[in-house]
Amino acid sequence: MVKLSTLKRVGVALPLFLIWLASAFAGDISLKADKPVPAAQAANYVIGPGDILQVFVWRNPELSVTVPVRPDGRVSTPLVEDMVAVGKTPSDLARDIEKTLSEYIRSPQVNVIVSTPAGVLSQVKAVGQVKTPQGIAYREGMRVLDLLLAVGGMTDFAAGNRSKIMRQENATTIEVKVRLADLINKGDMSQNVVLKSGDVLIVPESML
Repeated sequence: MVKLSTLKRVGVALPLFLIWLASAFAGDISLKADKPVPAAQAANYVIGPGDILQVFVWRNPELSVTVPVRPDGRVSTPLVEDMVAVGKTPSDLARDIEKTLSEYIRSPQVNVIVSTPAGVLSQVKAVGQVKTPQGIAYREGMRVLDLLLAVGGMTDFAAGNRSKIMRQENATTIEVKVRLADLINKGDMSQNVVLKSGDVLIVPESML
C-alpha cells in the first residue's frame, strides 16, 4: 500500500515537472523561431539561372530528380520538358509541374527545393542608400527600375543622381553612371538601364 506521504510528494513533484517540461519546449521553439531562414528556402525566393533544384513527386520516386536551371532559364524533368523556372518561386514552379504531370498521373503532388543557389553571377545587387540592401535573382531583360522596386526604393538620404552600376566585363570592372532621381521623379526612362548578371547598383548618401 502506497503511503500518504509518498502520494503528497508525487502530487507536488508532478506539477513542477510539467512546468519544467513546458518551459523547455517553449525555449526550444523560441530558438528555432530565431534561427534565420536560408535565402534559398524563403517563401519569396526567386529561382535564377544556375540554381540546383530538387524536384520531389510524392509516391513517384522515378519522377523525382535533381536538376540545374539552364542558362535559358528552363528545366527538364521526367514527363516535363523545357519548363520555364527562372522568375518563379519554388512553390510556383511546383504548381506548374503538377499541371503538366496531371496529364499522366492522378493528382500529382510536387515539392521543389532550391538545394544549391547559384553564386553572385546569377544575381544583381543594390547597396548603399536603398531601403533593403540585398541581392536578388537575375533574369533576362531586367532593368534598374526592377531592381530598385525589389529593394523597396531609395532612402530619404539617397543621392540618386550620383548612383552607379559596377559591372564585370572581360575581367575588368567598369562603371555605368545612372541618375536614379531623374528616373523616379522625372520619368527619364533613358536612365532605366538594362542590367547584366552580377551587376551591383551603388546608391550613395547625400552630402547635405
